[in-house]
Amino acid sequence: MALTSKARQDLDDFKSYIIVEKNFSQHTAKAYYADILSYLIWLENEDCEQVSFSKIREYLHYIQIFNYKKTTVARKIASLRTFYKYLNREKKTENNPAENLISPKRPKSLPKFLTTDEIEQILSNINIDTPAGYRNRAILELLWASGMRVSELSGLNFGNLNLENNEITVFGKGAKERIILVTDRAKSYLQGYIDFARPLIAKGFTLPPITDETPVFINKTGYRLQTKMIRNVINNIVEKIELPKKVTPHMFRHSFATHLIENGADLRVVQELLGHASISNTQIYTHISMQHMKEVYDQTHPRA
Repeated sequence: MALTSKARQDLDDFKSYIIVEKNFSQHTAKAYYADILSYLIWLENEDCEQVSFSKIREYLHYIQIFNYKKTTVARKIASLRTFYKYLNREKKTENNPAENLISPKRPKSLPKFLTTDEIEQILSNINIDTPAGYRNRAILELLWASGMRVSELSGLNFGNLNLENNEITVFGKGAKERIILVTDRAKSYLQGYIDFARPLIAKGFTLPPITDETPVFINKTGYRLQTKMIRNVINNIVEKIELPKKVTPHMFRHSFATHLIENGADLRVVQELLGHASISNTQIYTHISMQHMKEVYDQTHPRA
């Protein structure tokens, strides 16, 4: 069923809000957009700006027929909360009817991470003899050295770089600005990419002059490299070396945090480097570290 013009306008405005103001990643924004689209279609001709809490509960009861995972239901509830928070902020609703929705408890699982040896194995198997290969090495070195999100790396512009001080400014969730640090090794690969590989990436295309708004990482046509391409780079390398793990760009972030904690880094420092709003989000890495410690203990202690 087609949306009313009013519902379509609310949906389009919401999309702009989560992308521009909230700085959601493409993946998250796409999921939230789809969630609200489905909800608005279910409402049919009923005005979304006039619904009550009970009406939203009725919708949540309706979607039970699809047997969604708890994580999916939790995301749909988060989408509704965000949607109505936006409408309320714009004075389109008198209150937020989704504010008191209770999300299902998500199953607790520790983030997966890579060992130092596994990361070095991945890095050493990147062919850096081509401009694109050198770019890919610079990207993964940067993810491993900084713990930044892949969306933050994709969004880097030259104005964000302060390589003289081994610093990069990124804009994370909620458009929050933070400064991350990079190792000398990662800086060396990044500088090499900028000086030698980047000008050769877009063969046959004339690159515009570099300004503060120019994207750092580009594809073969000279446009900003998207997160999907970075995921493909990792998948190809992992498949090549037959690493018995499903590796994602986010695992580099998890690995960065885990190894910092294992080596005695202060939890507040790690929180700041990751850009976590709450220390509780960072504390999960202490559990990973302890789990890893127990595994090493069991494997190495003669009486274990």
